[in-house]
Amino acid sequence: MKSLKLAVLVTVALFAVSTLAMAGTLQDVRAKGFVQVGVNGGVFGFSMPDKKGVWKGLDVDTAKAIAAAVFGDANKVKFVPLTAVQRLPALQSKEIDVLCRNTTATLTRDTTNGLNFTHVNFYDGQGFLVPKKLGVKSAKELDGATVCVLPGTTTELNAADYFRSHGMKWKPVVIEQTSELNKAFFAGRCDCLTSDSSQLAAQRSVAPNPDDYVLLPEIISKEPLAPVVRHGDDQWYDIVNWTVMALIQAEELGITSKNVDEKLKSKDPRVKRFLGVTPGLGKALGLDDKWAYNIVKQVGNYGEIFDRNVGPNTPLKLERGLNALWTKGGLMYAWPFR
Repeated sequence: MKSLKLAVLVTVALFAVSTLAMAGTLQDVRAKGFVQVGVNGGVFGFSMPDKKGVWKGLDVDTAKAIAAAVFGDANKVKFVPLTAVQRLPALQSKEIDVLCRNTTATLTRDTTNGLNFTHVNFYDGQGFLVPKKLGVKSAKELDGATVCVLPGTTTELNAADYFRSHGMKWKPVVIEQTSELNKAFFAGRCDCLTSDSSQLAAQRSVAPNPDDYVLLPEIISKEPLAPVVRHGDDQWYDIVNWTVMALIQAEELGITSKNVDEKLKSKDPRVKRFLGVTPGLGKALGLDDKWAYNIVKQVGNYGEIFDRNVGPNTPLKLERGLNALWTKGGLMYAWPFR
């Protein structure tokens, strides 16, 4: 009988601990009235304040989508600019609720660092930016080059691996602040700047003379960039994960910020479930059934976010490429909303 009572007590204790773990971040976020989001402070097109101090970018819109899902208000979000060195410790120590800062999902980050990566919101790859006057046509011509690179990043490791594997020497110039690193490169302190290709395109777009710089053809890595949350809080992971996929699913279904109200009248059962006309999906996440409607209405679908921040008609001039829907040859694919 004693062993049975002990077993019951242990089970109750474990359930209580599990419930507390599950309950954490969402309740904290609701209590303070906003989502605290870690972002990059200076990557045009992804996360950067404009001249009026308004944050804009693909990662910023991802963060706003999370706020729209949780509160029904995309503006209930506060941004914390973080360097590459600061970003993971800030999440681990609960200074932020989620990290939306062009961070690559890797094995060690996902395991030993105690983090969970949600669905990818941008597929990228590392490249090299050089001045045209250098006359370099390929990264294989960079033997002995000085290379500007951020510390504490997969970028630094990838560059070291690339130069070593090709029997070349390099001289890294390591600067923690992205803005200072870019200034060093454009001032001529480095022969080359290496980072994710999207970031290089962003940095070139705001250079004093963008046409003076060229992206080399080599892409030396896979960089799946995704929002990040802490281990041990499954509900919050689910919310952030499905928020990213809601952006993709809306594009798949042809639902935009402009036609979402009209789509509420749709007879398509997939659309009705997605927009909360048929209830259930919101309750599964601990949210209002109109959570996905609020995302699309206030932020847009993935295609809208991509186009206005980094697409062909922006200074970055990026094509969809890997970030196209799976139905159009890309990798963007949402799990079934049912």
